Amino acid sequence: MGRGRSLARGRPKRPELPRVLVYCEGEETEEQYFKGLKAELRGIVNVRIGSTSGEPVGLVRDAVKHRNRAPESSSDRYTAYDEVWCVLDVEAPKPHPGLSQALATARSEGIKVALSNPCFELWLLRHFQFAGGYSTSKQAQKLLEQGDRCGYRADRKHLDYERLRPLHGEACAHAERLRESAPGMDAVSRNPWTDVDLLVGPLLRARRR
Repeated sequence: MGRGRSLARGRPKRPELPRVLVYCEGEETEEQYFKGLKAELRGIVNVRIGSTSGEPVGLVRDAVKHRNRAPESSSDRYTAYDEVWCVLDVEAPKPHPGLSQALATARSEGIKVALSNPCFELWLLRHFQFAGGYSTSKQAQKLLEQGDRCGYRADRKHLDYERLRPLHGEACAHAERLRESAPGMDAVSRNPWTDVDLLVGPLLRARRR
């Protein structure tokens, strides 16, 4: 072996973290929740929270634009996202008029949707209980306020993520059980309903691995 030849091997490259882009319809509660989740998953999954748009069609279109520009964007590290999600509410008693168009656009563009009926607060409630029948958006929000479960207040949309963190498993189980209780139905026609666990569950399993 010639002198001076280095025996050192190059360090293996650290694999790129899975990249998930999440666009939230709500500007406060949903954003607070997913920012808390993002902090919890740091170093495991790269979660990027998109800018909010106030209605579902615009939100889906914003997510599509973000996904398409990511490979050429310095703020996205010139890297495509593995998954792109929009978190949407059906709303009750009257469904959002743009929801059907938003869902159709998401399907055609390959954007995944986490949908709650009546609203995202139902997903937060699933951390604490399974039971519950039909409710309007305002009723679900008021129910979440009871008992100071997670610091939530509808008037200021505050949320203490740390109180939810140890209850993710219960929330996912309750959401799945809720869907199984209404086979053949979907979020638009079924209240209560949430499939936010289809987004959150795999991220949490990645953490455990």
